[in-house]
Amino acid sequence: MVSVHKRIDCIGLFCPLPVLKARDAMREILPGQALEVTSDDPASEADMRRWSARTGHEILECERHGPIFRFVLRKTR
Repeated sequence: MVSVHKRIDCIGLFCPLPVLKARDAMREILPGQALEVTSDDPASEADMRRWSARTGHEILECERHGPIFRFVLRKTR
């Protein structure tokens, strides 16, 4: 289990807001720390994967429970 340093709830927010909020939250944590994001945007999995590939942040966990996605991302730089 990964130790999460910051959590953000993006339930009810749609593209591009979950990614923008994740970007802002990443600025508040240190490299090596983890961010948890929850979202119910159907596009959030693809959006988070593209964003993390572009920024270099690592997706540690990606789960879906019904309509809710849960991502744990590690800040790499």
